[in-house]
Amino acid sequence: MFQRLKALGRDLAVYGAGDVATQVLSLLLLPLYVRYLSPGDYGVLALLLTVEMLTKIVFRWGLDASYMRMYYDCPDQPARQRLTSTIAFFLAGVNGVVLIAALWWAPSVSHWLFGSPSQAPALRVLLANTFISGFFFIPFHQLRIARQTERFIALTVTRSALTIGLRLLLVIGFRLGVVGVVFADLVTTVLFTALLSPRFARLLRPVFSRAILTEALRFGVPRIPHGLAQQTVAVSDRYVLSRYATLHEIGLYSIGASFAMGLKLALNAFESAWAPLYFSLMHEPDAKPTYRVVATWGTAAIVGLAAMVAAAAPQVVRVLLPEPFHGAAVVIPWIAVAVVLQALYLLTSIGLNITKRTEFYPLATGAAAGSSIGLNLLLVPRFGVTGAAVATACSYGVLAGLSAYFAHRVYPVGYEWGRMARLAIAGLAAYTIAVLVIPVSWPAVPGLAARALTAALVYAGLVASTGFLTAGERNRVLRLGQSVMARRSRQPEPKPVETEVPDTMELAGQVVSATAGEVIDDPEHERRG
Repeated sequence: MFQRLKALGRDLAVYGAGDVATQVLSLLLLPLYVRYLSPGDYGVLALLLTVEMLTKIVFRWGLDASYMRMYYDCPDQPARQRLTSTIAFFLAGVNGVVLIAALWWAPSVSHWLFGSPSQAPALRVLLANTFISGFFFIPFHQLRIARQTERFIALTVTRSALTIGLRLLLVIGFRLGVVGVVFADLVTTVLFTALLSPRFARLLRPVFSRAILTEALRFGVPRIPHGLAQQTVAVSDRYVLSRYATLHEIGLYSIGASFAMGLKLALNAFESAWAPLYFSLMHEPDAKPTYRVVATWGTAAIVGLAAMVAAAAPQVVRVLLPEPFHGAAVVIPWIAVAVVLQALYLLTSIGLNITKRTEFYPLATGAAAGSSIGLNLLLVPRFGVTGAAVATACSYGVLAGLSAYFAHRVYPVGYEWGRMARLAIAGLAAYTIAVLVIPVSWPAVPGLAARALTAALVYAGLVASTGFLTAGERNRVLRLGQSVMARRSRQPEPKPVETEVPDTMELAGQVVSATAGEVIDDPEHERRG
């Protein structure tokens, strides 16, 4: 098990490094963007992002999840090519019809969302981009399954960097505003389609299987209402805000949520590394113990990060943004809680995918979507953006609870709920102490560092001192600490001193090199190991 966890940690680090590099660059450019995009523009972009997320779900038909799961049932390469070709041809034919209809109705959608058809060009560009990029999951899933993490990250970072560069050119250079943002995305997608085409072509053959399509849709179609309900949870706050608040307030909420959603970098990296691994382990005898350990320690990591982000929220906003945007800080702690609960959902619902019982997903997300809409309608008119953030956190709690319940019914793992509860208490205590000890009146940069460090130290101290660690975990931590100390205590070998040597004496030297072991890039290796 430990070797598998090390492999997961390695892949997680690579995925995370790529995501962090991209998001840090985007975050550093935010002060530049806000000089050319108003809070109202950010409000428009937030609503356009909502449209994009919803159309992505429709254009994929849940087949991205089907492809990953069914790939592990394919016995050979021709079977994988038949799976790939069937899904690709179905998406091209059906989504082409959907795209034409969506382009026709773009002015009406613009009028409904923004009160005028003025955003129809941006909507059309966004829809075309979503249609084309809807095929990208096939080559990217191949890279994840083969554990070609470095290549995966190189492609995604290059794509993000190109998008950022084009946005700077179009938004700042050509002053195209919102249209510049979405057009930059489309240009990047077209260029990447050309780049990925050779890899994609190797997977395509002139074959189509109705049986494969039927099985794929049986697995994937429940994920359409699941995905729509999940996005309802994610965006109903903005929709309700659009009815009760100004675009300025929606923009502040969107920016504040984006800071807290920085935590999702960890979730995205984890999900990219975890899904191929848990599918490859599902038939192994130690699968459930591995799932259990990953869930506990995954919760430990995300709770600690959330405590730090929530505690430092006011200072982060003050450091990076001008004064008109400082009101965004109030939503960050609540959105951080929502991200923690989303992580719990990802960690404890994998049994539904393993058993192909995806029909339970819409039940959980439907209840969460209903609670999100109801709570937003109840809280936003009275509490504004804070009410929207609270509603989001509560609805993710409903999602996590029901998903874990349904997964336990079909695939009981025996998660360590008591230990996870102690982690939640430790995270809340760490946040509270950091906020109380370091006042908001401190200068922004020192206050940011002090709050984040205080939260981290308090959290680590509570986890270590309250009986959370098992005896085996304590021993492993002690051995790790002793190993680190031993390395630090080693003195470097002295360099040889050159001296005159008699002509008759022969000198010999030896260079000792440590050769890195070969990285095995084979998902089957994980099953054997």
